[in-house]
Amino acid sequence: MDIPDEKLIKMYEDMLLIRFAEEKCITLHPEQLMKSPHHYYIGQEAVAVGVCAALTKDDYVFSTHRSHGHYLAKGGDLNKFMAEMYLKIDGCSRGKGGSMHLVDTSVGHMGSSAIVSGSIPIAAGAGWAFQLQKKKNVAVSFFGDGAADEGVLYESLNFSALKKLPVLYICENNFFASFSKVSARQAVQDIAKRAEAFGVTGKRINGMDILEVYAETVEAVKRAREGKGPTLFEAITYRFKAHCGIDDDIDPKMRTVEELNEWKKKCPIDNFRKMLLEKKILTEKKDTEIREKLHDRIEKAVVFGRTSPLPGEDELLKDVFQ
Repeated sequence: MDIPDEKLIKMYEDMLLIRFAEEKCITLHPEQLMKSPHHYYIGQEAVAVGVCAALTKDDYVFSTHRSHGHYLAKGGDLNKFMAEMYLKIDGCSRGKGGSMHLVDTSVGHMGSSAIVSGSIPIAAGAGWAFQLQKKKNVAVSFFGDGAADEGVLYESLNFSALKKLPVLYICENNFFASFSKVSARQAVQDIAKRAEAFGVTGKRINGMDILEVYAETVEAVKRAREGKGPTLFEAITYRFKAHCGIDDDIDPKMRTVEELNEWKKKCPIDNFRKMLLEKKILTEKKDTEIREKLHDRIEKAVVFGRTSPLPGEDELLKDVFQ
């Protein structure tokens, strides 16, 4: 696939933005001013950015408890992101949601849910709405391998196949649902293959390779816009941090240091950077400039979040369904 250099650089910047924003939150964690639980996206950046780079602003994304990467990759406001981490009034959810409930409808990030598999049927509904309204938009549901244990995935796949809905189901298989390994939960560990039962296109892809994720998503989006129905991707990826919080989840029953280090060699950002440098699309000087600008943006966003006021009592029932 021929991708313009500007697009490649933008994808690199977007992955770095996610990584740096997450790392900044980790350094701020000891202050205990960000009150909601954080599920960091470090290591999985290629999935969010590769998928969202193939979408338009008018396409909808529905996310999970591990939502930071999806929100930022879809173009969510960085200042509002940091303010939400501090549960402030200027946050993207006006301080009500915190880390697991991010939304920026202006760019098509329609929300994230702490309920495992919660985004799946909502994306199916959005896809049906697009179809009924005769729009060419696409709905995307991100979810983890743990959500693949839930029946609602198969109900949604069946309905989407029946109606040929423009929905992409993106399973980010990082091999763990909280602290449970896939091997302890699933007799058949090929999630993408399950799509065959519904006549849906299903494919396992390398979630550590942004170019593969992007190319496969472009094709799936094209099929969806042409009325050819949904796609299920199983993106093989790996989270470098704990299920929740700043630790590494190193435990004999979970994963070893050696396993984590092997996956870090597959870091999607490091490997993409190496390719860009080798092809002279990126220079060391340009890379330094990109990184400095991103760090500056993030520092300013932290200040914005810190100085934003807390919500008052008058906010309690605003934006709440009554």
